[in-house]
Amino acid sequence: MVNCCGLVTVKNEQVPLKSIAVEVSVQGHVATVSSTLQYENQEQSPLEAIFVFPLPGEAAVCRFSAKIGQTEVVAEVQEKQKAQEQYDDALSSGQQAFLLEESDESPDVFKLSVGSLPPGEKASVSLDYVTELAVQADDGLRLCLPAVLNPRYQPQGSDSGSGGSAQVSSVPAGSVPYSLSLSAHVSSPHPISRVESNCPLDPLNYLNTEKTQATVSLAAGHQFDRDVELLLYYQDTHQPTAIVEAAQASAKPGSLMGDPVVMLSLYPEFPKDVMSSMTSHGEFLFVVDRSGSMECPMHLGSGSQDRIGSARDTLLLLLKSLPMGCYFNIIGFGSSYESFFSKSVEYSQKTLDEALQKVKEMRADMGGTEILQPLKHIYSQPCLPDQPRQLFLFTDGEVGNTKEVLDLVKTNAGSHRCFSFGIGEGASTALISGVAQQATGHAQFITGQDRMQPKAMQSLRFALQPAVVDISVKWNVPKEVSVTPLSPPIRVLFQGQRALLYAQLTGESSGDTEGSVTVKYSLAKQPVENQLSFILKPAEDTGMTVHRLGARTLIQSLEVEEREQDGEKEGVKEKVIELSIQSGVSSAFTAFIAVHKGDGEALQGQLLRRQVAHTDVESKGMFTDRLGF
Repeated sequence: MVNCCGLVTVKNEQVPLKSIAVEVSVQGHVATVSSTLQYENQEQSPLEAIFVFPLPGEAAVCRFSAKIGQTEVVAEVQEKQKAQEQYDDALSSGQQAFLLEESDESPDVFKLSVGSLPPGEKASVSLDYVTELAVQADDGLRLCLPAVLNPRYQPQGSDSGSGGSAQVSSVPAGSVPYSLSLSAHVSSPHPISRVESNCPLDPLNYLNTEKTQATVSLAAGHQFDRDVELLLYYQDTHQPTAIVEAAQASAKPGSLMGDPVVMLSLYPEFPKDVMSSMTSHGEFLFVVDRSGSMECPMHLGSGSQDRIGSARDTLLLLLKSLPMGCYFNIIGFGSSYESFFSKSVEYSQKTLDEALQKVKEMRADMGGTEILQPLKHIYSQPCLPDQPRQLFLFTDGEVGNTKEVLDLVKTNAGSHRCFSFGIGEGASTALISGVAQQATGHAQFITGQDRMQPKAMQSLRFALQPAVVDISVKWNVPKEVSVTPLSPPIRVLFQGQRALLYAQLTGESSGDTEGSVTVKYSLAKQPVENQLSFILKPAEDTGMTVHRLGARTLIQSLEVEEREQDGEKEGVKEKVIELSIQSGVSSAFTAFIAVHKGDGEALQGQLLRRQVAHTDVESKGMFTDRLGF
C-alpha cells in the first residue's frame, strides 16, 4: 500500500494538502458545489503538481480559480489544445499557471495541473460545479461528494489517451492528513422534512417558518476518508415543479446565457388500471463484475462488506423476486466472461435453486474489468419473442474506456432496457448512470447494506412496468415567445420517477405570463397525457445554476453526436466549444486555463513535476485513492 494522498511525486512523496472547505447551495432538485483546497510547496525547487480527482458524472464545472499568496487568478474556458499550449508557454517563461481538463476516457474524471509553484509558497485552488440530484427509492434526493476515485482498468489495446484517468495512488484508512469542512444551504419549493448523511451532521437549522430554507453542516473534525453522502427529504416530493431562471445581464439576448431558461421536474402519473396489469414476462440478464477490484471493501472502516458480497446479496434478492414464467441468465465478467446457462432459461423452482447455489459461490476471481466483450455477446443474441429484454448490470465501474462502453450501449438501446448498480464508494457515476440513461433504464448506487433492499426492488418494479412508447413533449407559450429545448427527447418514463427538462425561452410576452408543457405517451397501448403549467416570469437570482445545467445537457448530447459521427459531421465540435466558452461550462473539447502574469523569469533548470502515481488495481488487489473533492 502506497502511503500517499492527493498530490504526490512519481516517488510517492507528498505535496501537503492542508485543508478542504466545501459550500453547497441546493435549490430543489439541483445543487451548486464550491470546493476550496489549500496546498503548500515544501520543496526547495519550483513545483508542477498534477492531481487527478472525481466529480459526479452529471456535474458541470463552471468556475475555477487559484490564489497564490495574495494574488487570485480566475480561469477562462478555452479550446483544449489552445489552453494546453498556453499553459506550457506560461511555465517555460516562469509564470504560474493552472490547467483543469476533463479526462479523454470518462467525463467524471478531471485532471488539475498546478504549475510553477515557488518553494515555500501556498496555493489555494477553488472549483465550482453544478449537478442534478438523483432521486432515491425512498424519495430522498442524493448529493454525493466523492472522496474516492477508484483506479480505472484500461483494457488491452485501448488508447488510454492523455486524460490521466489511469494515474492513481492510494492511502491507508486513517492516514488522511486533512479534514473537511462542509456547509449546505437548502432551498426548496416544498418544506424540507429532514437531511440525513453517512457522516455525523450538526442539527438542521431552519431559516423560515415555512421550513423551505435550512442550513446544515458536517460535524467538526470530519476526516475525508470516505464519500460524503447527503440525503435531502422534502414534503410532496412528487409534485411537478418549474423554475424559470433570468438571463445573464451581460450576455447577448438570443444566446443561451442571454435568454431565460426553464427547468421542469416532471413526475408522470400512470393510470391505475394500467399499473395493476404489471407484466410478468421478460428476459432478465444479470451481468456481474467479477474483476479483482470487486474484492475491495464497500467503504473504509471496520466491518465493511466486500463489493462482490454486496453484489451477491443484491442479486440473490432480485432472483428470488422474479415472476414465474419469465426467462433469465447470469453472466460473470472480468478479463473474460462466462454464463451460468448456455442460453436464457425459463424461471422455475428448479432453475432458481440451481442459480442461487451458483451465485453463492461467485468470487472476484476473473482479472480485469473488460465489459465490452460480454455486452457485445449479449447484443449478438436474438431477443426472445414476447419477452422484453431487461439487463441488470452490477459493477464498481472501474473501467477506463467509459465513453466506448456508452456508445456501444446506445447503439443497441432499442433491444433492451438497462438497470445498473454501482457497487461501493467511488463507482464511476459516468458509467453507471450513463448506461442506464442510454438504454432507457435506471441507475442505483449501493454503498452499504442499509438501503440496498429498497433500491434493488425499485429497479425490479421499474423493469416490470410496461414500456412507455411514442413519447412527445409539446410546449404551450404565448406567440411572442419561442422555446428551444436543451434536453434530448425523453426516451424513458417510469411511474413515480422524475424527468428533468431544460429549455431556452426567447422573446417576451406582453400579456399572458403563463406557459405549460404537455407530455403525451402510449402505455400498454393506451394514450396518456400529463400537463404542467408554469409562470414565465423568472424567479429570484439563482446564480445561473439552471442555465449551466441546461448548457451541460446540450453539450453532452452534442458530444455523443460527435463521437457517433466520428468527427465527420462538420460543426458539431465547434458548436460544443462555442457553447462551452459562452456558458463557462466544461466539455470534452475545452479546458480551464489560469495564468498569473507576474514578474516571472524564464525557467532555469528543471521544473520538479509531481503526478498521481500509477498502480495496477486488478493485479495488486485493493487500492483506493483519497482524492480531495
